Amino acid sequence: MLKHLAVSTALQLGISIAKIADPNDVRALIRRMHPVTTEHELVRIGCSGDGGYLVPNDLDGITACFSPGVDNRATFEETLIARDIPCHLADASVNFNPIKDETKSTFLKKYIGVLNNDLFITLDKWIDTFDPSGGDLLLQMDIEGAEWQALLNISEKNLARFRIIIVELHDMERLMDKHAFQVIKAVMDRLLEKFYIVHNHPNNYGGLVTAGDIEIPRVHELTLLRRDRVENAMPATRFPHLLDRTNAEDRQDILLPPIWHG
Repeated sequence: MLKHLAVSTALQLGISIAKIADPNDVRALIRRMHPVTTEHELVRIGCSGDGGYLVPNDLDGITACFSPGVDNRATFEETLIARDIPCHLADASVNFNPIKDETKSTFLKKYIGVLNNDLFITLDKWIDTFDPSGGDLLLQMDIEGAEWQALLNISEKNLARFRIIIVELHDMERLMDKHAFQVIKAVMDRLLEKFYIVHNHPNNYGGLVTAGDIEIPRVHELTLLRRDRVENAMPATRFPHLLDRTNAEDRQDILLPPIWHG
C-alpha cells in the first residue's frame, strides 16, 4: 500500500516509476536529519517573519557572515552587524547592497556557482577573497535550489570554517526521485559529518508533499552547528519552537511532520 502511494505521488511529481527512490532509503535519511538540542539555546536573528532565522547562541568570535541570496531587506545581516559581525552579500539579481552601513558589509553582484566568471563565483573564491583570516564563519544561504551544487563544490577547508550554517533547502520533494535522492543524500552526508542539525523549520511558501507515510515539506530552513562546538546533544522534542514564525502569513502554516523529528 505504501509503495503504491509513493508511486502515485511520484507520478504526480513527474517522476517515472523506474526512477522512484526506495522509501526505506528516504526514511533512513530523514531519521539522520532529526534536529537535536545542545547547550547553546536558539535565538531569533532578523525579522519576525520571512528572512528571520533561529540560530544557536554561539556567535562570539565569528569573524564574518557570508550571505548569498539577497532580498530588499537584510534584517538578519543588520542584526549581525550590530553585533560587530561583518557581512558579505552576493546576488546577481540585485543591483545594490540593501545594508546601509557599507563599512561593515560588502555586496557582490554575482550568483554562487561552480565556476568563476562574470556572472558566477564559487563559495571558495568568495571566502578566500573577502575573509582569508582562517577564523570561524557563519553561512546564511537562500539561493533557490543552487545550494545543492554549492555545498557539494565547496572545499573541505572552507566548509570546516563555518561554525553555523543556515540554509534553505529547496525541492525537497525530489527525495522521491532516485537520482535526485543521491544528490540530496551526498550533500547531507557532507554536512552531517561535520554538523548537527539544531533546527528545522518548514517554509510554508512551498507546501507539503505526501507519499504514503512520508510527508515532505518542499522547502526546509535548516540551522546547523559544527560538531566541535557541542558537548551535549539530545533529540529535540518541541515542535514548532517557541520562536518559530510563519513565512507567508497569507498561506496555511506547515508544522514539521513527525517523521522529521521522531
